[in-house]
Amino acid sequence: MTTTTSALGTVRTAPATSIRRMLAAGVVATVVASAATASVAAAGNAAGISLDVAGAPIPVAGFATLTAVFSVVGLVLAAVLARFAKRPRTAFVRTTVVLTALSLVPDVLADAASGTKVLLMVTHLVAAAIVIPAVARRLAA
Repeated sequence: MTTTTSALGTVRTAPATSIRRMLAAGVVATVVASAATASVAAAGNAAGISLDVAGAPIPVAGFATLTAVFSVVGLVLAAVLARFAKRPRTAFVRTTVVLTALSLVPDVLADAASGTKVLLMVTHLVAAAIVIPAVARRLAA
């Protein structure tokens, strides 16, 4: 960790190596979470839970794709926090838990059957349970 003092205040920055390690772990977690959410969606569908929202079906691959996209957004957030936050791990965990909770709101409001809404929420929680700890572990406390 490097500390720089300027007229704007003190900025702590993480070494590039630790950010690279966090990103590498995050990419692995993203792949695992994408596969897990697609598997949960496929299992739910196989069990008879509809994947239709507003009359249009969500493809199983769509679960993996959106998990990957939003996980990458989380990795960018983690990299910024690793570089500039005083306590990157705390900031990351708090922010991502709030964002995960907010991600459930559209599921609750979706034009879908109750089982579909629950399945959507479960996929969000599965992805968060995989990615958040894997990335947080590699951020400075």
